[in-house]
Amino acid sequence: MFRLYHLPLSPFSRKIRMVLAEKKIDVELVEEKYWEKRIDFLRINPAGKIPVLVSGGFALGESAAIFEYIEETYPEPALLPQDPAARAEARRLQGWFDDKFHHEVTANLVYERINKKLMGTGYPDSNKIKAGSKNIKYHLDYMSWLLKTRDWLAGNTMTIADFTAAAHLSTLDYVNDVDWLRHKNVKEWYAGIKSRPSFRSLLADHVTGFVPPDHYSDLDF
Repeated sequence: MFRLYHLPLSPFSRKIRMVLAEKKIDVELVEEKYWEKRIDFLRINPAGKIPVLVSGGFALGESAAIFEYIEETYPEPALLPQDPAARAEARRLQGWFDDKFHHEVTANLVYERINKKLMGTGYPDSNKIKAGSKNIKYHLDYMSWLLKTRDWLAGNTMTIADFTAAAHLSTLDYVNDVDWLRHKNVKEWYAGIKSRPSFRSLLADHVTGFVPPDHYSDLDF
């Protein structure tokens, strides 16, 4: 069995949890407060980041690398298309959400509202929250544009791009920072991901001291 060091509201951890669940791979979840710099955890991953996937004496960090390892060793159901151009597009969008979206939105909203309190590093920065609230509109518009000509974000099949985007949006939805009325097609896309069995464990997550909105775990919004 795999062991995954994670945090409930880490979008990178959530992405890997969805991938494992989609492929029906058993995993033991270990919540890791990475900011505490626990020595035993640093021995596993000197970078001190989550998620980390462990199996026997094998340990792997960085969510994109973890996904590639899982996809190659457990190819069904496939989360990358067969066509090289389509595979590249799925990887591009995975990078878009884990890099651009993360820095412009997730870090400015979820990390400011929740992580700072958990880590004891001060109060939310109102300027960052304003920036995140502004930036998410641009990203939702981009997602809507993609979905106007595709069934899923990267093409006509569900891929890692969808799981990555949903992982980030789910953490933002936990703090009620997503305007689901902005684009009907984005809301419908998220509802499709949200209703998958692989998503259910995420909806059961709760962070002490923070209560999600009522619609968070409602499959029909």
